[in-house]
Amino acid sequence: MVASPSAPDNDAEAMVSALLTASRLLVAVSARSLAAVEDSLTLPQFRMLVALHSRGPLNLSALAAELDVQPSTAMRMIDRLVAVDMVERRTVPNDRRTTLISLTTDGDRTVVEATERRRKEIARIVEAMPAVRRRELLGALHAFTEAGAEPSANTATPPAW
Repeated sequence: MVASPSAPDNDAEAMVSALLTASRLLVAVSARSLAAVEDSLTLPQFRMLVALHSRGPLNLSALAAELDVQPSTAMRMIDRLVAVDMVERRTVPNDRRTTLISLTTDGDRTVVEATERRRKEIARIVEAMPAVRRRELLGALHAFTEAGAEPSANTATPPAW
């Protein structure tokens, strides 16, 4: 028996393809937004800045875990971001063995400005959609992010990259 085009497997594959296309658009929006604010940062470095902006100061292990990278990879990223004054290291006064990584003023500004540019470009795209499609998309995106256990982004804090 041949599966019909609306079979669940075909629906899932169509959804995956549509989400891959949408994610490509969103990555392009993110890259353009970042380049307009700070053209020397990579997207992984920006992800680190966003993690620090939304979570606050973190030690190396926690930051590496947050980004799902090896601590050595995170350390190289930190070194590069320290060199361009986006993050700083400081020792915890009560535990000199622990170093916390936090944003500098420039790092914080970069996250806020790039996020605002991204928000404006996404708003422009959403506004170009018919109202009924926007409502459908809203429900689908809530279901998708809930299934992926992603916390909701709000206007007070930038989304996790």
